[in-house]
Parts: sequence; structure tokens; C-alpha cells
Amino acid sequence: MVSLGSVALEAALTPALAVALALVHLFADRLGVGGRIPRSGWLSAAGGVSVAYVFVHLLPEIGAAAATLEGYGTATIAAEHHGYLIALFGFVVYYGLEQLVRRTNGRSRRNDDAAGSGVFWIHVGSFAAYNAIIGYLLWDRELGSVLPFFVTMALHLLVTDDSLRAHHGSAYHRRARWLLSAAVIAGFAGGYVLEDAELLLAVFVPFLAGGIVLNVIKEELPADRESRFWAFAAGTAGYALLLLFV
Repeated sequence: MVSLGSVALEAALTPALAVALALVHLFADRLGVGGRIPRSGWLSAAGGVSVAYVFVHLLPEIGAAAATLEGYGTATIAAEHHGYLIALFGFVVYYGLEQLVRRTNGRSRRNDDAAGSGVFWIHVGSFAAYNAIIGYLLWDRELGSVLPFFVTMALHLLVTDDSLRAHHGSAYHRRARWLLSAAVIAGFAGGYVLEDAELLLAVFVPFLAGGIVLNVIKEELPADRESRFWAFAAGTAGYALLLLFV
């Protein structure tokens, strides 16, 4: 049973955790794990941690999300599937964005011109929304302790940062990383104002779950990434076991 003292301590720590998450994009390039071929084992392990959290902690919440949505007047024959449909929507949205960016970039590398393109801002804007959801969910006590969520999202932001740098290069470093960092704080502030807004939580949790799965798998599967399967598997299995005992 979680004590009132631990809940109060986590509530006091939450603003600091939000700031720490915002700093990930600003300092990720200094860690020396990104931009490598073969892919850094640390990034593969971070991806495994993210996927483990989705399957152990977020997917069980999707059923509760469906019940909440039903309570807001969305009862239909398929009401029990609404949460999963939102997760699927998150998966498809970020898959579509990835395809859009890859086709736009093609085989060429024109990163210095990227900041002036509509695709650049659509891609960055979508991840700003993604980060805002992460910041918002720092307030969601239904997910349990905030610390596992923070650790998972910090590692996941390292994965997305590496992907965005690979796509957009210097344009990402000059502009986008600042926007993505600010988006975490904006989402966190929104969560403070709209804390316990059940409808938003019911939408955000499954959408984030779908987005995380896609954004991790798209980095691990392509052959040209030369990803580290055993690091990914170790991150997944180790963190899943840890979550079961937290």
C-alpha cells in the first residue's frame, strides 16, 4: 500500500521531474549514444524499457479508458474497444508521419533547409504534442508511482531525440529541440490546471501507448540501423520484471 507520505513526496518531486524530462532533448546529443551505425546498445535497451512499460503498465489502463469513454456518452456495440482503437490511432498517426518524412527526405540530406519546410514543422509539431501528453501524464496517479513513468519517458525521449536528429540534423538542433523541451513543460502545466480530467486521461494514455510502440519499433527494425537485439531484449525483460515488483 502506498503511504500518504510517499504520495506527498512524489507530488513535491513532480515539478522537478518535469524539468528533468524537458532537459533530455537539450542535452541528449552530449551523451554520445546517438547517431551511430551500428545502433548504440544503450538506445536499444532504452527502447526495450519503453516497450516493457507499455505492455505492463499502459495496456492494462486501456480497459479503464474504454469504461471512462463509455461514461462520457460514447457507448456503442464496440465500446469496450474504444481505448484500443485510440492506441491503434496513435500507432497509425506516427507511422504515417514517419513515412511522410522519409519520402520527403528521400536519399538526400538537406537538413539546413529543413526548418523552412512544412513537413519539418508538421513532424516537429506532432512530437511537441506527444511530449505535451507525456508532461500531462506526470499528474496521472492512476498509473501508479510517478518514478517508473519518469524513468521510462526519459529513456524514451532519448530514442525519439536520436530519430529526430537523424531526420532533421542541424535544423532540429537549432530550433526543434527547444520546442520539444518547452512542450513537456506546457503539458505539465496543463496537467496541473486540468488535473484528474478523466476524459483527457482516457484519450492520452492509449494514444501514447500506440505512439511509443511505433516510435520504438521503427527504430529497431530497419536493417540499416543494425540494432542490438540482445540489448533491446535485456531492457524489455529486465524492466518488465522490475515493474512487476514495484
